[in-house]
Amino acid sequence: MRFISGILLIFLIMLQYRLWLGKNSVPDYLALEDEIARQQADNDKLRKRNKLLYADTDDLKSGVEAIEERARNELGMIKQDETFFRIITNKPNKG
Repeated sequence: MRFISGILLIFLIMLQYRLWLGKNSVPDYLALEDEIARQQADNDKLRKRNKLLYADTDDLKSGVEAIEERARNELGMIKQDETFFRIITNKPNKG
């Protein structure tokens, strides 16, 4: 009976070792859970960014107003018979 108890104790120790220190152990599992949570947060950010980009491309495909707005803001284009005024404010001198 002592022999069987000894063998069972050895098996229990081996299983505990594998559970806590071996490959695919509890700490590995917890580290993977953290990595999955970080990756899901990154994916959510990218989904939001993609949604904005899709909306922007759909707007550019469907309407002239979006193209005109982008040309005005990014390229400084002006319509025919339109007067452009640039207002420059004076910055106070620091001294």
